Amino acid sequence: MVTLLTVLALAHLVGLITAGAALLTPQRSAEGSVAWILSLITLPWIAVPAYWLFGRPRFRGYRTARQPGASPLREAVRDLGTHVEPYRARLPEERGGVQAVERLVQMPFLRGNSAELLIDGEETFRSLFEGIDRAERYLLVQFYIIRDDRMGRELKRRLIARARDGVRVHLLYDKIGSFGLPSRYGDELREAGVEVRAFRSNRRTATPLQINFRNHRKVTVVDGREGWVGGLNVGDEYLEGDAGLGHWRDTHLYLQGPAVLGLQLSFLEDWYWMTDEVLDLEWEPVAGSGDLPALILPSGPADELETASLLMQHAIHSAVKRVWISSPYFVPDEGVMAALELAVLRGVDVRILVPRRADVLLVHLAKFAFLERLLRAGVQVFAYRPGVLHSKTLLLDSEIATVGTVNLDNRSLRLNFEITALVVGREFADQLHRSFEEDFRRSRPFTLEQIEANPLWFRVASHAAHLLSPLL
Repeated sequence: MVTLLTVLALAHLVGLITAGAALLTPQRSAEGSVAWILSLITLPWIAVPAYWLFGRPRFRGYRTARQPGASPLREAVRDLGTHVEPYRARLPEERGGVQAVERLVQMPFLRGNSAELLIDGEETFRSLFEGIDRAERYLLVQFYIIRDDRMGRELKRRLIARARDGVRVHLLYDKIGSFGLPSRYGDELREAGVEVRAFRSNRRTATPLQINFRNHRKVTVVDGREGWVGGLNVGDEYLEGDAGLGHWRDTHLYLQGPAVLGLQLSFLEDWYWMTDEVLDLEWEPVAGSGDLPALILPSGPADELETASLLMQHAIHSAVKRVWISSPYFVPDEGVMAALELAVLRGVDVRILVPRRADVLLVHLAKFAFLERLLRAGVQVFAYRPGVLHSKTLLLDSEIATVGTVNLDNRSLRLNFEITALVVGREFADQLHRSFEEDFRRSRPFTLEQIEANPLWFRVASHAAHLLSPLL
């Protein structure tokens, strides 16, 4: 009995000490801090191991490497501002508060770009693979998930072919996201001369601790001139659908022009974090076939500010006529919720598109905790019916569109490395507008009566999932 009491006392002491560490953790939401502290104090034997796996303070090395003059990385791109200055887009400040966005990313909007919206797997992989085949000097390829299936092997085959033709090929994937990827996949690439790395929070060792910070970016760059970014990973489900959930609906973006250097810079920073290697890349901008202003905005746990959340709030606050958002995981923080409510009060057409069924049960349940409040405020929320909605896009008024990897949940807004492309121009915004209209036709709106009719157990489960969402 004495031994058991001693163990329990030690567990609560460790929980109390860890709760103090959680309290002092910077850049964590108040909801997340409260959830961790209560769990660590009341259930230390469960919460302490979970905290060391998921809740530890974010790493500093990535942030230090990005500071001016602090690393070889900064030295390698010190002239980038000078190179892109001739392409700087002089946008009216009323277009969504340009200055705030540029200061968030510390890069200007750049003109001289062409952009093409890519809908679902067939369009995206055709465009991506054709681009890979065009590479002459180097290829930068990054995905959160790569599967060893038909599409994964097709990607491998094309990367090997380019490497054997003398193209420098660099592949980066997330260690957690691609957990099931067999070692032979990377071995075959390395044997052909492809440089392959798995992104980890702890780059020096393969320790399983601190697995919460994941690299959710999907970026491909060809010769510094062409780029792809968006929601698609590499797997057969994007062509064949999911056996249990159906059609997989997603959106990607093809970009050509000076803004591609933003994608390249994001990849360079991630690669440097893992390898301490500064890649020899081209930094002279090359204009695309169009003249669209565009900006690449990476975000993640190494940022000084909560970049993704601030961008979303700023976009919603800037809307005059329309805010349409597509997000597969919808668990917004209080700042985003308030921005959506205020937009409706200003008379803005606010619509949220979410999947009818999501591939993550806890997040699927959590969204129902927000629906009643949003519907009462006048926000229109639509459930996509044909299958899984995985698209992460935003349409702001009639000229500003975003395509990227950010979900409206705690993980994307605070924990993951993410990336978003912002494109300004009515022609491209019209492409996204048509895409949204088609998705709305395939969706059904949620109603207050529907939410209120949910059984008590379901409402309890959704609110419990909401309370756990800051820990995700």
